[in-house]
Amino acid sequence: MSGIVDYKLCSSGANAAMHAASSTSKPARVASLDVFRGLSVFLMMVVDYGGSVFPVIAHSPWNSLHLADFVMPFFLFVSGISLAIVYKKVPDRKEASLNVALRALKLFVLGILLQGGYFHGITSMTYGVDIGRIRWLGILQRIAIGYFVAAMCEIWLPHQRSRGAGYFRSYIWHWCIMFLLSTIYMVLLYGLYVPDWQFSASQSTSSPLLEGAYKVNCSVRGDLGPACNSAGMIDRAVLGIKHLYEKPVYRNLEVCKMSSNGQLPTDAPSWCHAPYEPEGILSSLTAIVTCIIGLQYGHILVQFQDHRERLHHWSILSFSLMVLGWLLAFMGDPLNKSLYTVSYLLVTTASAGITLCLLYILVDVHGWRNLILALEWMGKHSLSIFILVTSNVAVIAIQGFYWKRPENNIVHWIVSNVE
Repeated sequence: MSGIVDYKLCSSGANAAMHAASSTSKPARVASLDVFRGLSVFLMMVVDYGGSVFPVIAHSPWNSLHLADFVMPFFLFVSGISLAIVYKKVPDRKEASLNVALRALKLFVLGILLQGGYFHGITSMTYGVDIGRIRWLGILQRIAIGYFVAAMCEIWLPHQRSRGAGYFRSYIWHWCIMFLLSTIYMVLLYGLYVPDWQFSASQSTSSPLLEGAYKVNCSVRGDLGPACNSAGMIDRAVLGIKHLYEKPVYRNLEVCKMSSNGQLPTDAPSWCHAPYEPEGILSSLTAIVTCIIGLQYGHILVQFQDHRERLHHWSILSFSLMVLGWLLAFMGDPLNKSLYTVSYLLVTTASAGITLCLLYILVDVHGWRNLILALEWMGKHSLSIFILVTSNVAVIAIQGFYWKRPENNIVHWIVSNVE
């Protein structure tokens, strides 16, 4: 059973945006948005449960893109679109801001509960987490941050809604915020000096190392490898190494020599044993940008009513982002999900935009909803599906029923036979 969990909670952010309106009248749902969200939920389930069997669809160990690397940006993207619909009109900015803050706080706390280590997984019959090792950041926490910042931009930043102004000039301050966040990210990622650092075996519970301190030699600036990037340094300094994700995806790199059962040999490079937070502080800046770009697609949806106009503007924006993203990748900024690089941000967001165009043509233009009703239903209930299925809550509940001994349960039997 796959242990990939670093994108699962994105669907909750999209649902949060769709239900955060402060007015009594709810905007009409756009069918293709539900289908888009449902497709993302479906892909999330496929890569989560199938990633261990087919590694090619699981997260890329470091650079490059696999199918799983598109899922989380897709949810951030559709969350931004939903915000544009919800906050088309804001009669009371202060009240709307309070609602956004409360909802973001709820999402953040729920993320800590579901991904902070409280639930130990389907192979464990225990629960609970040591506060000294709790994981503070995760996908739902990232979604909460992105949702909050994007919503504040929509509520408070000045803009023009006139048709003649164009959607770019109408929301120029949104683009300024995106440029500022991306610039800060690039400056810190490439400009910060990363000194040598060390950690003890007790700070990595998933490591087979038993004792002693282990040093990672860096003393570099601008390194984007797993060991010496500035994003990891910031998380270790601010969050503490004990509060980071204990099973980083880079352990699947050949240099780490991880066995098929997930164990690392003692002769693997020291950094292979260290925790790393893929949803860390620095990479959250570019994740926020994904949500705000999605907000711009939502502005097009709200501002233009004709199908051709919507598709025209979406297509131009999508292909522009795609070209810019691949240009940055060609210039040396790698496509990297764990770092959430700017090239990765642009390419995955552009892919989300192109996917939205295709679904919009299929569902809203031609009305072929009957073919994908299941995806539409999944999109409307994405948060519930995540909590019950993809976060293993339902599975953990089922394995609570056993015969004589805790290990004699249907879930344990299925996992044992699959492995």
